[in-house]
Formats: sequence, structure tokens, C-alpha cells
Amino acid sequence: MKIAAAIASALGLCIATAAFADTSGKKIALSNNYAGNSWRQAMLKSWAKVGDKAVADKIVAAADAFTTADKEAPTQAAQIQNLILQGYDAIVIDAASPDALNGAIKQACDAKIVVVAFDGLVTEPCAYKVTVDLANEYGAEEVRQTAKRLPNGGNLLYIRGLAGTSIDDDITRGVKSELAKHPNLKIVGEVNGNWDQTTAQKAVASILPSLPPIAGVIDQGGNAYGAAQAFKAAGRKLPLIMLGNRQDELAWWKDQIKADGYDSWSASEAPGMVTFAFWVAQQILDGKKVPKEVPMGILTIEQKDLDKYLDTTPVGGVANVEYTQDEVIKAIAAASKP
Repeated sequence: MKIAAAIASALGLCIATAAFADTSGKKIALSNNYAGNSWRQAMLKSWAKVGDKAVADKIVAAADAFTTADKEAPTQAAQIQNLILQGYDAIVIDAASPDALNGAIKQACDAKIVVVAFDGLVTEPCAYKVTVDLANEYGAEEVRQTAKRLPNGGNLLYIRGLAGTSIDDDITRGVKSELAKHPNLKIVGEVNGNWDQTTAQKAVASILPSLPPIAGVIDQGGNAYGAAQAFKAAGRKLPLIMLGNRQDELAWWKDQIKADGYDSWSASEAPGMVTFAFWVAQQILDGKKVPKEVPMGILTIEQKDLDKYLDTTPVGGVANVEYTQDEVIKAIAAASKP
């Protein structure tokens, strides 16, 4: 009996250890092409928080982050090639371009490296993708929320994101598609704000003198506060501005509510989606069957929830949520159902 118990105990220990040993020697890298706004900074912090804990818990051997010095796709392609040479087992990527990185990603896949794209997606078939329906849940929904608040219609200013990225393309597709259903809303000006308040403020300030009265501003997150400051500096009437979950935007919104009941809506991908992609990569390395696309939702903030998110979002940060391994396992299971 003692021998049997000892064998059972040893077997149990091996099984328990195996649950972690399958990926305990694996190295996962984050390839990031841009860190020049609060969303990307929060994303990098979320990666470090969850990745460092996974290393400490011996779930993986490394979870390193790499950010390029510029926003150009060739620079990120070279970065990916370096990660291949460094022997990483998986690369989680926020891509500068949907297709310009496909060659480097194919090289990684050919080297038996798992590639998981999130936020800025890629079209290379070998890559796995964490998907968000940015066209409908974000772009089109912003137009619907705007139409609800501007029943008489009006002129719109559209602040786009980083040119050439799948994020900008997807959100814009949703915006333009939904606008076709609201002929009383019309985009009369369009600028790129790069999801950054300072860039957005300069871009909006440069175009405002040429625009007629603006009833609403649709953007892609990280632009609303800068846009509001540009309107204020120009002495223009404050329009309805859609918000993007940044702390400065949420604090500004609260001030406007106190002043005159300003009614708006806020949404963005959570920067913590990088942790969702991390766990997807870990599960693939663990030998789990994972579909090529694993969907996740967008983080929206209604006025009734504003204080809750504002209280938990650091100054200069973005409203966020990070994901656990169990949550991602459940998401994978849901995505695998026929």
C-alpha cells in the first residue's frame, strides 16, 4: 500500500508539474511598432505585469517586449527577423501594416514559431489573430451613438488613427458604412490624429479654419481631449465628441457633465488585450487546439459607469482590463464551437 501510495503521489506530482512544464521552457516575445500614446504605454505595462508573473510562476521561460524606434513596417519586419534568430518560440505582434510584414511573419512560421497578431492585424494566413469587430462595434457604433444624440444631423469632423494600419482601415470602414444610413450626418473634414491627444490637437487646429460649423466629432480613441482643446482655442462652439477611454478624456467628460450635462459615449479596445494574445500564444505552445481567429469584445463606457472607470484609471492612462489564462481558455472554447 505504501509503495502504491508513493507511486500515486509521484505520478500526481508529475502530472501537476507537466501542466506547467509543457511551456515552462518556452519564450514569448512581443513585437510592438509604436509606443507614442497612452494606449500603447498601458499595453506595454499590461504585458509586463502578466508576462512577468507568468515567468515567476514558471508557466513560460521569458515574456520580453520589443518596440521599434519608428512606426515603419520595414523596421518591424527587421525586428521580427531578429526575434527569429534569438530563438523565441512565439511572437505576439501589434503590426504596423496588414500586409507589409507578411514576408517576415511567414519566415517565423516556417521556423516553427507561433505568431499571434492583435490590435494591428496581419493578412498572412499562418498567423493566429485576436479579433475585435472594430468596424461594427466601434466605427459603426460611434456613428449610431452620434446619430442618437444629433437627431437633426449636422456636419462631422472625423479624426482617423495611424495611417496604413488595419485598425484605422477597419474603424473607417465601419464609420463610412454606417454613415450611409444617416444622410443627415456628413463628414466635412478628415485628419489623422494617430490616437494621440497632442497630434490630434495640432491636426484639428490646422483644419478648423476651413470648416463650417461642426456638430459632432468621430474619432478612433486618444483624440477627444486634444480635439476639445483645439475647438476651445479657436473659439468654436464645442461639438459632440465621441471619446476613447483615455483618462484625460474621461476627466474632461466628467467636468462637462457637471457644467452642462454634456452627453457623450466612450469606447476603445482595452490595452490589456495584449494579455489575451499572450495567453492565446501560451495555449498554442501548450499543444491546445486553437482556431485561427479568437474574438474578444470592446470596452465601452456609458455615463452611468463613468465614475467607476475614472476612479480606477491612472492619470495619463487608459481604462483597462487584463485577461487571465482561464478567461482565454473559455474564449478559445467558445470560438472553437461550430
